[in-house]
Amino acid sequence: MSNIKVSLPDGSVREFEAGISLHDIAKSLNQKLGKQALLAKVDGENKDLVDTLDHDAKVEFITPDSDEGLHAIRHTASHVMAQAIQHLFPGTKFAIGPAIEKGFYYDLDSDHVFTPEDLRAIEKEMNKIIKANYPLVRKELSRAEALAKFKAADQPYKVELIEDLPEDAVISTYTQGDFTDLCAGPHCPSTGRVKAFKLMSIAGAYWRGDEHNKMLQRIYGTAFASKEDLEAYLHMMEEAEKRDHRKLGKQLGLFMLSDYGPGFPFFLPNGMIIRNTLIDYWREVHRKYGYQEVMTPMIMNRQLWETSGHWDHYKENMYFTKIDGEDYAIKPMNCPGGMLVYANEPHSYKEL
Repeated sequence: MSNIKVSLPDGSVREFEAGISLHDIAKSLNQKLGKQALLAKVDGENKDLVDTLDHDAKVEFITPDSDEGLHAIRHTASHVMAQAIQHLFPGTKFAIGPAIEKGFYYDLDSDHVFTPEDLRAIEKEMNKIIKANYPLVRKELSRAEALAKFKAADQPYKVELIEDLPEDAVISTYTQGDFTDLCAGPHCPSTGRVKAFKLMSIAGAYWRGDEHNKMLQRIYGTAFASKEDLEAYLHMMEEAEKRDHRKLGKQLGLFMLSDYGPGFPFFLPNGMIIRNTLIDYWREVHRKYGYQEVMTPMIMNRQLWETSGHWDHYKENMYFTKIDGEDYAIKPMNCPGGMLVYANEPHSYKEL
């Protein structure tokens, strides 16, 4: 069998026999790397460590101390959570379970209404799965094979996702012990690589974010490379909760909230004292540095927003109304109105 050349991040090039697994390459470079590596980046694309290499390539190994490594841990943790839920609540229908910026989640359709007490039971079952250290085994299927598999498993959300794919799509699944999930991957080599995790909360989420679809239950969790990192994050979240503006606003009588204006504060007397004090300070600083105040309308004609580019590039984040049959928008920022003020009279370069 012929040899292949592997270019490494330090600029060195090593030769290996074609067909070698990425994990074996990592072990040959460094025993510690072989134990720590979670994924391999091959010519810029993340791959599972069990994948083999049969051509010359640039290879970089992803470890838990990197953002991509943390993403892999969290992605695998979502599968571990789903497997634990399958054990404890048979019949659950699984939707999607991605890694996200601060952790992971899984959307679930179940007759059981999940409670905070359930999260502790799920964590306990997850620890058993992690201790078992099941390998995550990737398998590629045709679209027809994947449909048959998930229809037989009575997983309608997976079936719907597969039906949206092209007829000639190659579909991958990952199996760990008695649990198989539809997933593009890649993943950590085994469930044992999830070292520190915690389930955080339960929320509702419409399937595919569409309010016309069924409301699912979403369980959020987080995972880190070490217990120390997890504890530091949980401590930070605990401190942030103590300083939550919604809690402080109520305790100190600063503002109230109402469903008649969701997201908008109704300032109470104490809140107005603070607000006006801040505005007074703001004006004092601006006067000190030679600024002058103007005020522009809150609502202006569509033509202005077309000229500014907001209409074409920012429309989905704006609020609109009609006045005398014409389109108007609440200003998302001050600058277009400020430019109209500036254009109101001639200016000299001496003003610059």
